[in-house]
Amino acid sequence: MAVRAAGLFARCFGHPPRWLVAAPGRVNLIGEHTDYNDGFVLPMAIDRYILIAADVNTSGRVTLHNETTGETATFGIRPKVERGEPSWSNYVRGVIAGFQKRREKVSGFDAVIESTLPLGGGLASSAALEVATATLLESMSGQALDPLEKALLCQQAEHDFAGVPCGIMDQFTSILAQADHAVLLDCRSRTTTSVPMTDPAVTVLVINTNVRHKLAESEYAKRRSQCEAAARILNVKALRDVTSTALEAARRQMEPAVYRRARHVVSENARTVQAAQAIQNSDWPTVGQLMYASHASLREDYEVSCPELDTVVEMAQTMGLEAGIIGCRMTGGGFGGCTVSLVKTEAVQRITRNLDPAYEKRTGRQASIFSSRPAAGARVLKAG
Repeated sequence: MAVRAAGLFARCFGHPPRWLVAAPGRVNLIGEHTDYNDGFVLPMAIDRYILIAADVNTSGRVTLHNETTGETATFGIRPKVERGEPSWSNYVRGVIAGFQKRREKVSGFDAVIESTLPLGGGLASSAALEVATATLLESMSGQALDPLEKALLCQQAEHDFAGVPCGIMDQFTSILAQADHAVLLDCRSRTTTSVPMTDPAVTVLVINTNVRHKLAESEYAKRRSQCEAAARILNVKALRDVTSTALEAARRQMEPAVYRRARHVVSENARTVQAAQAIQNSDWPTVGQLMYASHASLREDYEVSCPELDTVVEMAQTMGLEAGIIGCRMTGGGFGGCTVSLVKTEAVQRITRNLDPAYEKRTGRQASIFSSRPAAGARVLKAG
């Protein structure tokens, strides 16, 4: 992939790149829609990446060629970077603006963006692009940021330039993940605990439904607002502070939808902590049960699933442990995108052969299925 990106850069700009950087996407094993509620999440980086090949120029402008979309964006960086089109360029623009706010010098540069991450699949391709950009700017300037500061800068870029009020999980994972480990992230204290996933008998299988429903972003903001409403009624800073007992006691004060959103978050936090412990203990049946319970909660209480995601999870649950499937759930923001499964390694090919045609028969769509080991976070592949 690095060789391909370097070759693309040379064809676009007539000389080899001085820098090559890569940032991984992530899959969240459990802990969905808890990050912006100060809760717990359990993601891992995957071996699918956004890669940027780049070199400085003397024009004082940035030129980005996105090989995935086939589009090129060009914009000035002085006196400051502004939002603009195409929309994907705002993830890069926002990170540059964050560096400028820190009074870091940013030169004009040319870049090619290459990706093995499916866009809009719920695997954090936007965060990977932000983190890859920040890693490039660090390398170009010779000024490394503190990892926490880097993650927050990338998150702010998504808030300000993409208009998505995301939590911190995606950026943290793309920066801090370790190979063969998941990351238990406390989104309030922003502390991480590495959870070993070294058992070769268990593999992570990602199934992309290849559907993305348009209401995803507007409904995301609505869910966040409903969680904030529940926290106000309960007189707490965030739903992280709520027990199931306290929630039930306040149920009559809430609209039914607000209560259900809060019930998901409270129960999902508990499931996530349990799952991290179960993985450490290699208690895979418990992990599987928690994953299925998570999906049911996301479907019924948080209402962010969709027929295609439900179909995959239902098929996985029907096949069951006898077929080698430990657990399965939707992952990411919802309304399409991917499911994540834990499966027996020896059954990966058999599961794929069975699920692929069954999904197409049920939905009329083709799925994209791939496995991944827990990958390491962002890194510089070549520095000028």
